[in-house]
Amino acid sequence: MEFLKNDKILLRALEPEDLEAIYNWENDPTLWSVSSTLTPYSRYQLKKYIADSTCHDFYETKQLRLIIEKRRSHQRTGLADLFDFDPFNSRAALGILVDASSRKKGVALSAMNLLIEYAFKFLKLHQVYAHISADNKASIALFKSLGFKQSGILSEWVTSSNSRYEDVLIFQMINPEKTERLSLSKDLSDR
Repeated sequence: MEFLKNDKILLRALEPEDLEAIYNWENDPTLWSVSSTLTPYSRYQLKKYIADSTCHDFYETKQLRLIIEKRRSHQRTGLADLFDFDPFNSRAALGILVDASSRKKGVALSAMNLLIEYAFKFLKLHQVYAHISADNKASIALFKSLGFKQSGILSEWVTSSNSRYEDVLIFQMINPEKTERLSLSKDLSDR
């Protein structure tokens, strides 16, 4: 089985050549409210981050950041993240950033499908989750279309750009293969 790519995009490790794209995305203040960023990143910081990300394992860093790239043109269209990995409970958070020029073209849906498949089938995670601002209608629609279920609300959790506190919705997806195995083993133990 091949992971992290389909006929349109691939998710790949960070490369030194990605520095300018990542610099522009990370330093776009319009995105800071969804990424909890408070200050700009320097090129030096990001260069070091890229170098370090290739040297360390997901189980060590508890995060994985991947470039979303179009297969034919090799154009970078965004970032896909697994982070806050909890190996004991076998779960991780998901995040995505799609460049404004590539939005509403199926890139986010395709990238998240690939990342979820990787998390469940290769990393064998039990669940993935996302925290989404209640006013982020596009992300809410994306995660619902992927089959995530809203499991909670964190009231007045984040400060918005207009200095109001906003709710954050919690979305979860349980690995269907693990759920099937658990119910099968429970059925067998009940006999």
